[in-house]
Amino acid sequence: MIDPSLYLCAAFTTFGQTHNLTPKSVIRMKTMAEKNPLTRVTAAIMANDGKLFVARRPAGDRLAGKWEFPGGKIQGREPPEACLVREMCEEFNIEVAVAERVGVSVYHYPHISVELLAYRTTWQSGQITLKAHDAFAWVQIKDLGRYDFSPADMPFVDQLRRGEIEL
Repeated sequence: MIDPSLYLCAAFTTFGQTHNLTPKSVIRMKTMAEKNPLTRVTAAIMANDGKLFVARRPAGDRLAGKWEFPGGKIQGREPPEACLVREMCEEFNIEVAVAERVGVSVYHYPHISVELLAYRTTWQSGQITLKAHDAFAWVQIKDLGRYDFSPADMPFVDQLRRGEIEL
C-alpha cells in the first residue's frame, strides 16, 4: 500500500499545485526519502528597496551555478532563526533580523533531502562579503525568472511572483 502522506508531501512541496503522481513516482519519492533523511535548512527572503537578495553557488558545489535565497543547515537543536542569523554572518559578513516564517519547501536531491524553511529577513548592518558564494544580486520580483534557482528554492520564487509572499 502506498503511504498517503507521500501525496501530501508532493503537493506540499509545490504549495498545492496538482500533479499526476503515478504509484511508480510515489515509490521513487519514498525510496529517495528513505535514503536521504530530511536535513533542515533555512533561507532568507531579504528585501531592500523592493529588490530581493539572492546568491549563486560557486564552482565545485553540487549545485554550482544555481541561485538561491541564502541560508544554511540547522545545527543540532539550534532554532531556525538563530541558524539564519549565524549563516548570514558566516557567509556574507552581515547582521540580519529574522521575522516570521513565510514558507516551507521539501525537496529530494540525489545527494540530500532538504526541508527548506524560508523567513522574512531584514539586513541590519555590515558590508556584504562573499565567503561561500561566487556572486550575489538584488533582484526585482519580476526578474526572478531570469535566474536559474535551485529546485528547493523554486516554490518561493513562484510564490513571490504570484504575490503570495509580500516583501
